[in-house]
Amino acid sequence: MYTEYEIREVPLRVPRYRKQVEDFLHQNGLRLDEVDYYAGVYSLDGDEMLAGGGLSGNIIKCIAIAGNQRSEGLSNRLVSHLISMARCRGYNNIKIFTKPENRAIFESLSFRLLAEAPKAILMETGTGGLDTYIDYLRKQSNQFEEYGKRMTHPYTGVVVMNANPFTNGHRYLLRQASMQVDTLYVIVVKEDCSLFSYTERKAMIEAGTRDLQNIKVLEGSDYAISATTFPTYFLKQLSDASETQMMLDLDLFARHIATALGATIRFVGSEPSDPLTARYNELMKQQLYPKIEVVEIKRMENPMGPISASNVRAQMQKGNTRMLLMDEVPKTTRPYIIAHMASQALRQELDCTPKPGLVDQCDSGAHTDMDYGLMNISIKALHPYFVKLALLGDSPTLPSFEEIQSIGIEAEKAMLQATGGINTHKGALFSMGLAVVATGRVLRSTDSSMDSPVEIDEGNVINIFQTTLKGLAALFSPAEDTHGGQVVKTYHAKGALATAQEGYPLLFSDWLPFYHSHRNDEFVLHKTLLLIMSQIEDTNILYRTNTETAQHVKYESDKLLNDFSIEGINLMNQAFIGQNISPGGAADMLALTIFIHDMVSAFANPNN
Repeated sequence: MYTEYEIREVPLRVPRYRKQVEDFLHQNGLRLDEVDYYAGVYSLDGDEMLAGGGLSGNIIKCIAIAGNQRSEGLSNRLVSHLISMARCRGYNNIKIFTKPENRAIFESLSFRLLAEAPKAILMETGTGGLDTYIDYLRKQSNQFEEYGKRMTHPYTGVVVMNANPFTNGHRYLLRQASMQVDTLYVIVVKEDCSLFSYTERKAMIEAGTRDLQNIKVLEGSDYAISATTFPTYFLKQLSDASETQMMLDLDLFARHIATALGATIRFVGSEPSDPLTARYNELMKQQLYPKIEVVEIKRMENPMGPISASNVRAQMQKGNTRMLLMDEVPKTTRPYIIAHMASQALRQELDCTPKPGLVDQCDSGAHTDMDYGLMNISIKALHPYFVKLALLGDSPTLPSFEEIQSIGIEAEKAMLQATGGINTHKGALFSMGLAVVATGRVLRSTDSSMDSPVEIDEGNVINIFQTTLKGLAALFSPAEDTHGGQVVKTYHAKGALATAQEGYPLLFSDWLPFYHSHRNDEFVLHKTLLLIMSQIEDTNILYRTNTETAQHVKYESDKLLNDFSIEGINLMNQAFIGQNISPGGAADMLALTIFIHDMVSAFANPNN
């Protein structure tokens, strides 16, 4: 019998509605997966859910129809509603992962099959999508028409690579593969769930393989099926998820990508430690044969074992940058690591909690216009410009004022746009920006392949850092229209520019050794901040208060450093909030100290 119904959004953030959806899906042998939007079909004369389905981006998920309603045509109305919602959100192409037995249902709704595995299929509808990507691949490939007949190179290979970041291990794999084929295509994983963005990873691969003439780096696509894109809500056993996801990914590669490129060989690196990747390699050999040969190349090793991107990331997390000098990453990857270490230093300063008068994870200190979330947004907005500055520093000559200023202006605009006009990191952008450029210069100065390299010695490196920072800062003239410029003029104080032009003497003489010697102390960031506060003329404090208050802050900071306690930090924070004191200059110097320490550690004795 026909039942009247309506389709409405289900607010999953409301516990009772979320439970209703979870129970409904459970009754139909499904689980609730992560979705941005969920729609329910309800009878007009009650609150009974007859059907439901959700969206995650442009992927339809968690479709279920009550058993007694499956002949009512609800699935057509529900799916049409979800497609319409996806298009309203800007998606012209919509995908669905579902059970193989549902193929005919979705084909009747204009979906087409892209890939299949024993326990799942991938389908899509709409314009663009995979067809657009395949057209792109065909245009990039070496296939061509000759006398009306399509010809294909007999030896064309493919490597699918994440490169997070691009290491010498990746370069070794590509070099070995390139010697075995006429043309080697490198497809970059587009999914942005890595430390390094897709744009960065692609740029690193291109820069690191520029000398290998038969390699062509291609755009990635949304058709690399990974653990983060493949939903599991319809699988009875979650243990089937990884295998099913990998089989779908390989089927899609064989059906579409390899065919478009005319590729007959896929190269992979051996996997000695990660069982999941090792299983993927094994499935690849089984599923692609005999159409595509799979060639496994033994991973490049150094004395510590196989070179891996995960190890490089782990070293970065610990502040260990010796990989910049060792055989783990090519020189072309260095600027990207330097930029990430700069952003990491800013996040470490922000995450240090509690802090007196400053934004942290607990409160906004003496600030009423910014908070922890906004500061994180600001750091993210600045990061691409740290990459540009690091690339600028990795050049044969000292960058010009115009080059640095141009990137700085772009970065400040991006920061203000991201924060709604709030000046969150202008001071940090100046000091950290100079240090990022300087690091590139230091690495070039100590590079053994360059003419007359400086001997790698921590003392020499610190001297180069200071000299380079002085030289870069000397390019700038004082700005009187800023808060800092007003303070310098009013109080005859030493501002950020003058301190930089002197080469940050206190940083190298006091703060850096203190931070290094206390790095195993859980409160090293708090204590280093107090040391900095006890020594510098903080123009941010002077702008907000006066000279007497600024001197009192120095005294109280030194006193708390010598009798340190978190309770004392909390009390100081409350006092600073009441007096509108924010030691923003000290916060910038803490981030700078962390960054320069991490850079200098690349040249220090690894046992220190």
